[in-house]
Amino acid sequence: MNFKGRVEELLNEALNVRSDLFLIELKISDDRKILVTLDGDNGVNLQDCIDVSRAIEHNLDREEFDFALEVASAGAYSPMTLPRQYKKNIGRKVKVKTISGNVIEADITEASEENITLEWKAREPKKIGKGKETVEKKVVLPFEEIKEATVIISF
Repeated sequence: MNFKGRVEELLNEALNVRSDLFLIELKISDDRKILVTLDGDNGVNLQDCIDVSRAIEHNLDREEFDFALEVASAGAYSPMTLPRQYKKNIGRKVKVKTISGNVIEADITEASEENITLEWKAREPKKIGKGKETVEKKVVLPFEEIKEATVIISF
């Protein structure tokens, strides 16, 4: 088995043990630098990264392969890329940039394997008379229409 195949196999074994963790990205450079980015249904802590790192590192032979390994969690400001990430963030406010160039700041109220439902309030001109009124908006957005989506962190 080649180096990349062995790393993928070890990573999959480690993630099978921890079903709450999932892979965001695996990069293996030509000089065998391995970068694993994880996320989790309940977040990812340092011990999670250590456990996955050990599961890979302790099962690769350094005599056979010289490599560098980095296991990290997806950052708080990292864009979401998988439906599972949207599902874990139901109820949170997100900033979504669409392929058509629109930017929506809204709460995720539902998420499936195909799309997300966003809800927010907006100030719009009254239909009759002067001034503005607050209206509730809702949109179901397929993942293929999303260019980038990030959770809005508020303190």
